[in-house]
Amino acid sequence: MPKGMLGRKIGMTSVYRQGIQIPVTAIEVLPNPVVQAKTADGPDGYNALQLGYGKKSVRRVNQPMQGHYKRAGVDPKRVLREFRDMTGFEAGQEVKAEDVFEQGDFVMVRGKSRGRGFAGVIKRHGFGGHKASHGTHESFRGPGSIGSSATPSRVFKGMKMAGQMGNKTVAVKNLEVIELIGDKHVMLLSGAVPGSSNSIVEILKAE
Repeated sequence: MPKGMLGRKIGMTSVYRQGIQIPVTAIEVLPNPVVQAKTADGPDGYNALQLGYGKKSVRRVNQPMQGHYKRAGVDPKRVLREFRDMTGFEAGQEVKAEDVFEQGDFVMVRGKSRGRGFAGVIKRHGFGGHKASHGTHESFRGPGSIGSSATPSRVFKGMKMAGQMGNKTVAVKNLEVIELIGDKHVMLLSGAVPGSSNSIVEILKAE
């Protein structure tokens, strides 16, 4: 059976369960069409389902991909993702949230975090900064020394420095499925998930 789906992050809200307020993220989980089904005894050598989500204009799809969608009998999709070790469906069928998840399940959500642009060490890594007096000059938010001179005469890899912040794939584990609203195709997950509103996320069932 499938172990994951694609969804669209709607935003955050909160619900009450037994008098306790729980912050939740609402994710729209429309039925995911199966664009390709791979099997272990086929040419690919492993079990997987390629799922699609969102709409995409045919004019923005090249001819090889148009043929790929046509073979599956599926309209072009905004996003394609492959989920390993998923069986039980064929190309052209749809995977629904009720087929994969139940209330109380724990999932991992993977998405692209918000891009913050070029950020300094205080914003990016939480550095404390320098003193505001006693000789500090023009470097109140600087990183300080990043290495020594003669030995090792270089900057170590992985040094926390200023640079691009966000805009990378992030996974958040152990989020509980608080509620499945089937008629609206909405899933409520405890806590926050990466990405901005309307971004596409992968929801993977914890094993």
